Amino acid sequence: MSQLRTVQVLGGGAGSSAHVSSLAAGLVARGVQVTVCAPAGSRAHGLPATGARYVAVPRRSDPAAVAALRTACAGADIVHAHGLHAAVRAGIALSGRGTPLVVTWHTRARAEGARGRLLRLLERRAARAAAVVLGTSWDLVDRARRRGARDARLAPAAIPALRFPGASDDGKTRAELGAVGRPLLVSVAQHGHDTLLDAARGWSVLDPVPLLAVVGEGPRTGALRRRIAAEGLPVVLAGGPDEVGELLAAADLAVVAGGGEGGPLLAQEALRLGIPLVAARADGLPELVGDAAELVPQGDAEALAGAVVRLLGDPGRRERLAESGRAQAAGWPSEDDTIAHVLSVYDELAQPPAAARA
Repeated sequence: MSQLRTVQVLGGGAGSSAHVSSLAAGLVARGVQVTVCAPAGSRAHGLPATGARYVAVPRRSDPAAVAALRTACAGADIVHAHGLHAAVRAGIALSGRGTPLVVTWHTRARAEGARGRLLRLLERRAARAAAVVLGTSWDLVDRARRRGARDARLAPAAIPALRFPGASDDGKTRAELGAVGRPLLVSVAQHGHDTLLDAARGWSVLDPVPLLAVVGEGPRTGALRRRIAAEGLPVVLAGGPDEVGELLAAADLAVVAGGGEGGPLLAQEALRLGIPLVAARADGLPELVGDAAELVPQGDAEALAGAVVRLLGDPGRRERLAESGRAQAAGWPSEDDTIAHVLSVYDELAQPPAAARA
């Protein structure tokens, strides 16, 4: 059998970037030819070291960007798109070709009004264009089925356990952030940052006042920075995804306030490191963390602040959550499990139809 040729289409989100980097390395190691199409400058963690070919393709759906993606996909046996917008662009680029499209939904986008209607339209286009939709949680699988997916399956996406092998809590990180002698909380810039900052006002009554370090780069950081400055909140912006492991190793708590790819990624890293987690019930997080986190309603700043205050005042509960988190993480699929599952889907789709084999 000839070498299987795949193209991975990436939108640039932190969680999907880490997943694609892991997937590309595993597929290459198994003899699969891998091309990764991603926006120039996107954080496709470690891609140069995976052995995959990289092609810069804009995160747009204009004719020039679609043509570039179509060219990159020429000759592929399987195209695998990660995220909603990548799936829509891949579906357009493959129109008229018989190349099977696999789509992974890592998270659920949210919007209201006209934007919400557009989002549902894009979800339908992505779901119906795919031969198989892989959802990282059951709620995403069910959503894909409601949007018309022909075949939707659960496929948890393992994140490399040693993405941050140098992370250690030696006090240096806390000193650099100004968190010596006060609790350090770590979160991520994502949908729901207003809830996060409202909650920060709620726990600022504590003495000493906890410091919240928010990791993330992109369109949300500008709004975060302006509100932090305007209200004098005890919050600092602490760089990009590469700093997550180091910050978590120094943290007292991890906090996930809303939806988006960064939340599940932060939650996974926190539980693996034994950092107690407070999280909103969003994007499959309850399914991911089980009983190993304090879960609060999404969008409820008062509940979020209350959970943080209670945990900071209860060292025993924090220790129990740390132990539960490590145990929960130990039961997640490994990278090898994830790669083997995806490869089995590829092999299934790459087989010629029974009639053609006869």
